[in-house]
Amino acid sequence: MTSIDVLLKRNQQLGEITPGDRSTPKPSLQVAVLTCMDARIRVFEIFGLLQGESHVLRNAGGVVTDDMIRSLALSQRKLGTREVLIVQHTECGLSMVTEDDFKDELENDTGLRPTWSVEAFRNVENSVRTSVERVRRSAYLPHTDNVRGFVYDVKTGKLTEVE
Repeated sequence: MTSIDVLLKRNQQLGEITPGDRSTPKPSLQVAVLTCMDARIRVFEIFGLLQGESHVLRNAGGVVTDDMIRSLALSQRKLGTREVLIVQHTECGLSMVTEDDFKDELENDTGLRPTWSVEAFRNVENSVRTSVERVRRSAYLPHTDNVRGFVYDVKTGKLTEVE
């Protein structure tokens, strides 16, 4: 049985028991949560979210990239979100690589150098600050006054706000 088969079986067992409102794509809490793709970050459990309450955007590192701004612009302008919660975390894989080394590796393996930024970082708090500032300064986002950033400790589950 493949991992996809395992997930499909779990979905069948879950059925309709997932609580929340499925009637609209507009999040009832009017918030978008932007976080890392790391499997240890269980966004719905961390915040006690129900279906339909929040947009959840994920990428490597939970960093604000052009594509995240695109998603946030749609989230705010077409689907009514007004707040942005950025959550990065301890022991992130992006803090264990460098921009040039990873791009060199990809170029050596494929013959092509990526045009996109890896967004590697060493200090997670500084990375959160950078992402918060990117949201606050984006001309495409009408709601930039309530943007907050946090570091999630993957060992303890504690959230610490970054000022």
